[in-house]
Amino acid sequence: MRRITSRYGLPILISENGLGEYDKLEENDVIHDDYRIEYLRTHLQAIQEAITDGVEMMGYCTWSFTDLLSWLNGFQKRYGFVYVNQHEEGQHDLRRIKKDSYFWYKQVIETNGKNL
Repeated sequence: MRRITSRYGLPILISENGLGEYDKLEENDVIHDDYRIEYLRTHLQAIQEAITDGVEMMGYCTWSFTDLLSWLNGFQKRYGFVYVNQHEEGQHDLRRIKKDSYFWYKQVIETNGKNL
């Protein structure tokens, strides 16, 4: 971010940043994805440091709100804050289940990044 700012002098918009992992739906419909929270937290802290150093940020977009079908991994790896109960085999009900990262990121947004 600093290099882009130094070289081009333009504001930055991060249009896609996230982590695909093998999230597991546990008993009582919970998904503990601390690895996603840590991944995003680290990136957001780096953005905050870059802003302090003078980088102009237009915005930051995570990837993605809900799990999505990957052309490479199908529904094996999960990418979103909301789990979609779907797999390649068998019948599933397509329920949407909020992961731990959903509640964490909601708080990050509500506090404008103060509570990372």
